[in-house]
Amino acid sequence: MKPLLCIGMILMAAPFAAQGEPAVLRVRTAGDTVGLFEKFELQVGLDAVFINPFDPEEITVTALFTSPSGKKAEVDGFFAESWSPWVIRFSPWEAGTWTYQVTVRDRTGRAESAPAVFFAKPSAHHGPVRISPVNNRYLEHRDETPFYGVGLWFNGGLRESRSGEPGTAEVLDELKDLGVNFISTILPRIETIATGCGRYDQALCGRMDQLLAMLEERDMLLSLNIWFHSFLSETVWPGGNRQWHNNPYRQFCKAKDFYSSGRAWDFQEKMYRYIIARWSYSRALAVWFIVDEVNGTDGWVSGDSLGAARWGRRVHDYFKAHDPYGHLTTGTRSGGIAEWWHEGYRIFDLAAREIYEAQGFPILTDGRLDPGDPNPLRLSYWNYVGEIRKLWDGYGKPAIIGETGWDHTFFEFGTPGYLSLYHNALWAGLSSGLAMTPFWWSYSRRINESIVTSRLRSISDFTSGIPFSRLTHVSRADATLSGGDAFAVKSDQLVFGWAVDPDADVAADTVTVKGLPDGDYRLKMYHTWRGKFFHQDSLACRGGSISFTVPVLRIEDSHAGYVGQDVAFILERLRAGSTDR
Repeated sequence: MKPLLCIGMILMAAPFAAQGEPAVLRVRTAGDTVGLFEKFELQVGLDAVFINPFDPEEITVTALFTSPSGKKAEVDGFFAESWSPWVIRFSPWEAGTWTYQVTVRDRTGRAESAPAVFFAKPSAHHGPVRISPVNNRYLEHRDETPFYGVGLWFNGGLRESRSGEPGTAEVLDELKDLGVNFISTILPRIETIATGCGRYDQALCGRMDQLLAMLEERDMLLSLNIWFHSFLSETVWPGGNRQWHNNPYRQFCKAKDFYSSGRAWDFQEKMYRYIIARWSYSRALAVWFIVDEVNGTDGWVSGDSLGAARWGRRVHDYFKAHDPYGHLTTGTRSGGIAEWWHEGYRIFDLAAREIYEAQGFPILTDGRLDPGDPNPLRLSYWNYVGEIRKLWDGYGKPAIIGETGWDHTFFEFGTPGYLSLYHNALWAGLSSGLAMTPFWWSYSRRINESIVTSRLRSISDFTSGIPFSRLTHVSRADATLSGGDAFAVKSDQLVFGWAVDPDADVAADTVTVKGLPDGDYRLKMYHTWRGKFFHQDSLACRGGSISFTVPVLRIEDSHAGYVGQDVAFILERLRAGSTDR
């Protein structure tokens, strides 16, 4: 067996097989000082016995980090095919001197490195996101900086640029300039038919390293989808939605048995351990998107929906127990009106509803726009408002629309109606309590022509001044518009909302918000299409109600300032002794 062992290890570029207990030969770093929430990387040379370096039953490399305040974090290392194949990545969250010690274990025993130290200095980074402990509805960074996500699905994140197409870096620069601060993308199956189960494609892993590095450079965050439904589909839905034939798990179980297979779970645990070790350090990682459209998998369709929920709970619990940074989790059922996933909304940190409006939601189906028909734009934003309210009322946690848009709509790409529909989805989501903008599916040049425009910049600029995670006693406000619809969220500090009339415009219409504490307020109105605040006033709330009228068309410097079909607003509560600025 000794020659076979050596051959296997040479093929995996592993270190020389020891005859006795393992040994830590060296631990190298790029330096002994790193900024808060930056990557502190150890490259470990060792002498150990193993065949599969990805299998923690054969070999583990870990580091125990101790913070300046005495808190401890054990971080797994991972194997990467490089000149120093064992790597440990860590991101400090306390300034000061940290200590660490590396341990290696194989089947012959264990060994430790000598203790060492590094220094974490203050930085401009805010760290990964978490749920606000103040209101449990919104998100904040580790340093308590509020975060409101503005972004969309971006499934070109691991694809190399093609001839004539911009590379990922150029597209991320474009999105960053438009106000985007997060993207969602699919993790490809790093266990492939070629690698087999329990081994991971290092080229794909390396491209994920690069994507996270690019996002870190741009202060953008990532929602990483681990199980896209097609990877677990053998018979469900047509075409590219069936990719089980490319999943190496098919060698020992059927797609319908994935959720219940003990052997499938054994390999999943090892994969989850690997991706946590390799990528959880990154301040760019925001969400483990565990499963996208769980009902698009054979396990669900074969009748084991409760088994799928138990599996979802098991995966969620694994990440909560093993991710040292506590990144958030979410998962979705597909976007039809009847596709409500109560169990999933209860399990995951973020309650993520999908919406595809042509799949059963109120929407015009005959294609005609007669005077007596409801406006399709009104039907659309009420679809979002209704589903978000159900999430808010039912689960008491941050709500997101985890997938939506694309072409399941009344309006076609490139038309003014499609752009208005997208615009309205953003503002209806914000004013109904979403913690992030709807995850529109999916960035491409075709979509870009219709939606990735100043719509994102406009809502990014508006939300940048709202301290979402610091708001107290957050709830839905009772808001109305004399000529249309109004939606708002209230708190002790302020109210923010949106008023819309898709049949005409909101100029000269009156917004009324009820259920507020009496007192003085500062009103700021925002032109959602131009992306600017255009009107400010001081108002008094009496009897729990406050009203204001949207200004009419203005002529300024010979230019017409048309208000349009909607307007956003902020009502900031003024404390006694404050002055109107």
